[in-house]
Amino acid sequence: MTELRNKRFLLAQRPDGRNVEESDFRLDVASVPALEDGQVLARTLFLSLDPYMRGRMSAARSYAPPTELGAVMLGEVVAEITESRAPDLKPGDIVLAYSGWQEYAALPAKACEKIDPALLGGFPLSYLLGVLGMPGATAYFALDTIGKPKAGETVLISAASGAVGQVAGQMAKRAGCKIIATVGAADKADYVTRDLGFDIAIDYKGKDAKTLGAELAQHAPKGIDVFFDNVGGVTHDAVMRNLALNARIIICGAISAYASGDKPDVGPRWNRQLLVKRAIMQGFLVSDHRARWGEFRSAMAGWLKAGKIRYREDIAEGIEATPRAFIGLLAGANRGKMLVRVGS
Repeated sequence: MTELRNKRFLLAQRPDGRNVEESDFRLDVASVPALEDGQVLARTLFLSLDPYMRGRMSAARSYAPPTELGAVMLGEVVAEITESRAPDLKPGDIVLAYSGWQEYAALPAKACEKIDPALLGGFPLSYLLGVLGMPGATAYFALDTIGKPKAGETVLISAASGAVGQVAGQMAKRAGCKIIATVGAADKADYVTRDLGFDIAIDYKGKDAKTLGAELAQHAPKGIDVFFDNVGGVTHDAVMRNLALNARIIICGAISAYASGDKPDVGPRWNRQLLVKRAIMQGFLVSDHRARWGEFRSAMAGWLKAGKIRYREDIAEGIEATPRAFIGLLAGANRGKMLVRVGS
């Protein structure tokens, strides 16, 4: 019998204070270990690439421990069970697991979430890592618990064509809101307005906070009621200049500052603006809402089947493509949810 070999990417060095480079990762080929009782062998089908991974490459203190040097890069996957020594999973079962940037993983069965095929309703398996997974849940719970959009309000979504932003904008639109999207390319602006139905799309590239803020003021003369912040930086400062009374600000991501590592993201202090506008600004982590995951999946699957939510993916082919695809994600090169198809 031919021995299985596992291609995997290890973290080779930390890109502190600079952009991520392909040399920060090392491609390693290792034997697949024999299973112990209670373990399963999972063959990766799709690997999710997400901005939070940039934070895990840093040793700076955060809400989760960093990836150790020489360890497999962290990431969520859709996988097929090919071998099992656990009673609850059998070969052929489809699971979700955080097995990382590799083709195979020997995992405890309890670390895998078995997926009922009926959940997908004919949609691709990759949706489990996107609109029916963590990004979709992020949009769903952040709006439900912090944003609370109401009909007639103005909602601004940054990184609006990305994995989270495209869902959040459509959900707020369904609530009867005016949607302003900030994006980083003309074709992304076309996508969110033409295909997703957002009202205004603004390309932020090459604009400082004052210029972008003045443009936002034209489109939101009464201010922005809900700000879904996925990027921070200049876009954050531009929106903060244009808050409506009782605005709600969701701090979901800060990709514009990830390259600076643990250095402070220096900018204006907005305490007075928060005071004057009686605004609420709150950080959001989707992991705080696992108890309601079934509710989210049921609702989102229903909207997808009814054509009320549209979703776009950007899929790279083969495990070897992972570092370059991840670097592209951080640079905004993707045109939807970024994934790697690792196995058929």
